Amino acid sequence: MAANETKQSPSPSVFGFRFDRRDLLKGAAAGAAALGLGLRSELASADVKPGTATGEVALGSNYSDAVPKAGLQAAVDAFPNKNVTIKINTVDHLTFQENISTYLQNPDDVIPWFAAYRMRYFAAQDLLGPIDDVWAAGLDKNLTDGMKVASTGDDGKIYFVPWSYYAWGVHYRPSLWQANGWTPPKNLDELKSVCEAMKGKGITPFAFADSEKWPAMGTFDQLNFRLNGYQFHVDLMAGKEKWTDDRVKKVFTTWTDLLPYHQENPVGRTWEEAAQALVGKTAGMMTIGNFVAQQFSGADATDIDFFPFPELNSEYGIGTVEAPIDGWLMAKKPKNEAAAKELLYHFGTAAAQQAYLSKDPSAVAAAGDVDSASYNALQKKALDTVSAAKNVTQFLDRDSSPEFASNVAGPSIQDFLSDPTKIDSILSDMQTQAEAIFGG
Repeated sequence: MAANETKQSPSPSVFGFRFDRRDLLKGAAAGAAALGLGLRSELASADVKPGTATGEVALGSNYSDAVPKAGLQAAVDAFPNKNVTIKINTVDHLTFQENISTYLQNPDDVIPWFAAYRMRYFAAQDLLGPIDDVWAAGLDKNLTDGMKVASTGDDGKIYFVPWSYYAWGVHYRPSLWQANGWTPPKNLDELKSVCEAMKGKGITPFAFADSEKWPAMGTFDQLNFRLNGYQFHVDLMAGKEKWTDDRVKKVFTTWTDLLPYHQENPVGRTWEEAAQALVGKTAGMMTIGNFVAQQFSGADATDIDFFPFPELNSEYGIGTVEAPIDGWLMAKKPKNEAAAKELLYHFGTAAAQQAYLSKDPSAVAAAGDVDSASYNALQKKALDTVSAAKNVTQFLDRDSSPEFASNVAGPSIQDFLSDPTKIDSILSDMQTQAEAIFGG
C-alpha cells in the first residue's frame, strides 16, 4: 500500500484502504484486487434486477431518534418498486446494538449495522447472507475500493452496503466562540487555556454523557490515537497490546486531568441531554460525531462546526480521524430474498442516500455519485477532514470484539469516570478479561 494511502483499522485482520476525496465525490470502478488485499477478483453475476421483486420485506431499524427515523422513512419512500411493501421494525438504537447477537438468530430481512470488523465478526459466524450480486448490479460503480474493502468478509465475499459515514471531532458553536475571541486549540496547552477561559465565563467547557457507554469510548479513542498513534490504538483494539501498558495508563491520567473541564456525573446523562448544553451555550464544546447536528434546528441549524481533537504527541500529530461507516446487511435466510436484495441495492444508490440526507444533513453519503454541491458546511468539513486523514478508524465498539467492547470496555470506562483513582485496578481487570476474550 502506498505511503499516502489512508488505512482502515486492521483489527483483527489487516485490511488497508483509502478514503480518497475524488473517489468519494465521483465513485470508483477500479477492481479491489488492485489493492493487493486478497479479495475475490470477480463479483458474482448480477442476479439482482431492480423492479422485479414482489411481496413484503422486513426492514430492521435502529434509527429510533426523530431525525434519522425521518431520514430512513424518506429513503424507503423513494424505493421505486411499488410492488414491494416495506415493513420497518424500529428498535431503540442502544437496545438494538446491545442485543445484536440474539437478534441475528431471528432477524429481519435487511439489517442496519456497521462496516469492517463488526460486519466481518458476524459474517464469520455464518449469520449473514453474501450480497456480491447486489454490488455486481451496479453499486461497484459508485462506491470506492475502500468502501468495498470495508464491506468484505474474511472469506472474500461482500456482506455490506455502505450508506453513510461521519467524522468524530470536537464540536462547537462558532457564534459563541467568535463572541469570546476563542479559536480552535491545536495542542493540549491551548485546549486547557480555552477551557479555563470558558470556566471564567461560567461555561462548562465540555458537554459530556455516558449513560449509553459508547460516548466516552469516543473520547478514549481520541486520546489514545493522539497520544500513542494509530497502530498502537488498533493493535490494542485487536488484543495485541496490553491494557496495563504505561501508554494506556497515560491515556487515563491525561483524561483525569481533563475531567474537571467536563460535565459531572456523565454516567447518568444521555448524549442528547449533553448536547442540549451545547445547543444552549451552557457548554462550550463536545467530543462526538457529526450526528450531534441532529440536535440543532431553526436558526441554530447552521451554527455548528468541529475541529479535530488537538495534538497530544508531536510524533503523531492529528493524522488519525475516526469516521464510522453505517450501512446495511442481509439476513442469512431472508424470508423474501429478492425484495431484500432489491432494497439493499436501492440503499446503495444516490437516490436513497440523498433522500436520507434531506432529513438528516449531519452525515456524508457513501455513494460517490451523490451531489456534494447540496452538502452543508458541516458535511463538507467532514468530507474534507476524512479524505485528508492519514489514518481512519471506525470506533472502539466497531474496531474491537463486540464482547470486549460491550462487556468490558464500556463498563470499565464508566468505572473510571465514577472513580478515576482506581485506574490501575481497572486496567488490570480489563487486561485479564481481554486475555480471556482474545487469547494470550
